[in-house]
Amino acid sequence: MRVAFQGEAGAFSEEACQQLLGPVETQACESFDDVFEAVASGDCERGLIPIENSLAGSIHQNYDLLLRHDLYIVGETFLRVRHCLIGFPGVAVEQVRKVISHPQALGQCAASLRALGVKTEAVYDTAGSVKLLKQSGERVLAAVASRRAAEIYGMQILREGIEDNPENFTRFLAISRQSIAPGAEAKTTIVFTLKNTPGALFKALSVFALREIDLTKIESRPLPGKTWDYLFYVDFIGALQEETIRRALDHLGEYAPLLRILGTYPRAILV
Repeated sequence: MRVAFQGEAGAFSEEACQQLLGPVETQACESFDDVFEAVASGDCERGLIPIENSLAGSIHQNYDLLLRHDLYIVGETFLRVRHCLIGFPGVAVEQVRKVISHPQALGQCAASLRALGVKTEAVYDTAGSVKLLKQSGERVLAAVASRRAAEIYGMQILREGIEDNPENFTRFLAISRQSIAPGAEAKTTIVFTLKNTPGALFKALSVFALREIDLTKIESRPLPGKTWDYLFYVDFIGALQEETIRRALDHLGEYAPLLRILGTYPRAILV
């Protein structure tokens, strides 16, 4: 199996690929759009995308891409994000003057980096920052990325676990051209629209409450071409094969002009 991910070799997304799917072949992509295209074209059997971070929130671009492409969510995993300060072999932390990484990684390590008194600069990717570090040859430069990125590019870990909050997890979704039938522990993701009338959202969500279906996430996104109208993305516990779930979605269809199933898949448990 070949799995597409965004970033360079050693990115957290690649680590999540191995965590969810095992020792698969991975294909690095420059952008999230490229990940979706790699799967849609058949170049890769799966794609792995981050959808939300426990500290930074949702990755809105990937919600939009899920709607734009005719693909299915077939799995999820939670990855503990552990940031490392990475420099050239033989360099001490005290010698570092500037640190580069993805903006989100720099934000998640902001207090630690301020304490070091260094300047920061945003670049396109965490693992890519280590690649840029090596190419630069600047020994006063460091990067923030994963342990594996340091190993791949032959750099030294100056400090490990520099994230400001240890409760730093990213939820990743696996996408595929074909849907699957998960087992007992399942989760389903849908997207729907509603007419802008009083009580519309209450009525929509009540179809789940009446049947005691556990909603785990609700996300709203602007509806393209319709000012102040929204798409509602909902995750809930259960599979499409369950009668209770089917009845809830049939009921929701009475209120929702658009209702699409984005996937039903094995539920990941954060431990």
